[in-house]
Amino acid sequence: MNRSTPLALLAVIGLAACGEPTTAPDLRSDNGAATAFSVMTRNTYIGADVDAVILALADDDPNNDAAALGAAITTLFATEYTTRMGAFADEIAKARPHVVGLQEISQIFLSQFVTGLPADLQIDFLPVLLDALAARGLNYAVGGSQLNIDVSLFDDLVQLHDYDAVLYDADRVSWTPVLSKLFEYNVGELAPGVLVRRGWIWGLADVDGVAYNVVSTHPEAGGEGDLTSPLTYLRQAQIYEIATGLGEASPAIVMGDLNDLPGSPMYDVLIGAGFRDVWATLKPDADGFTAPHLYDLSNPTTQFTKRIDFVFARGIGHPTAGLQGSIYRVGEVPSDRVQGPQYLMWPSDHAGLVAAFSHPPANGLRAQ
Repeated sequence: MNRSTPLALLAVIGLAACGEPTTAPDLRSDNGAATAFSVMTRNTYIGADVDAVILALADDDPNNDAAALGAAITTLFATEYTTRMGAFADEIAKARPHVVGLQEISQIFLSQFVTGLPADLQIDFLPVLLDALAARGLNYAVGGSQLNIDVSLFDDLVQLHDYDAVLYDADRVSWTPVLSKLFEYNVGELAPGVLVRRGWIWGLADVDGVAYNVVSTHPEAGGEGDLTSPLTYLRQAQIYEIATGLGEASPAIVMGDLNDLPGSPMYDVLIGAGFRDVWATLKPDADGFTAPHLYDLSNPTTQFTKRIDFVFARGIGHPTAGLQGSIYRVGEVPSDRVQGPQYLMWPSDHAGLVAAFSHPPANGLRAQ
């Protein structure tokens, strides 16, 4: 739920700084200390056009509901999630980020009376992803989660629970949760049985005695780049809550599918709070587009038109040399596709970002 979406109609209010490396390794010095701190943000994508279903439910024509739901279920089967979770695990295994921010981590229930299958269908992204990581010898743990979207339709025959989640590498990171909370301002109930309330996750990732404040979030979608849209200013208010909540905390990273463009009001809030847009800082001559692939993930080549996924950093750069590190995309070249039930498909309708920073930060901050 991250494109120019019908929700708008329903709203009521050192390392190389150029080039695009293929990995962000956890470099270590001779004494075993890390020389880079790395993060990944990845929208894992529910797997279907859920916005179309919500729009059908919210309009006055009950005849639209079944058709929209049927189309979404067909797409959900084509974008089979276990294969995609394996692809995300491969990305994480290759990049080895210390912390991963995930959006659209979903739990889906479809009754057999809706699908026509011989049994009910239950989909749960997170345990499948964790099992895939463990199978690759990785020890990632859940640092926090936040329920964003809660859908229950047709007497509970169709259910969707959409979460944000943060994972951390438990072998290299000591994680302290700070909060997982809903934003004060949210859209709320869009239609009977459809509740949309978003939030943010904040934790301290301690690596070799340096405590990084890490925030992952997925503010409201719709109307990106449109200064007349109420959703633009809802996002601004949501990101302002993060900025004020963090206060002067440093070093700090804010990342996620932020659902708006560079220069938008929400973007300006973070810049005004002293954060640097890592992509724009390290790759000012590259567009950095991260979305969208087709809803069914079948497009053979990248067709991205906008940059709505971000990593922002504060208190990490050198006093004179500025931000030192690297950033690159995953899930944006044809070789990143995986074999789905019907065709080669992208792991998500977004690209992800991996950012690595010189560690410890040049300001020498240490955990107190």
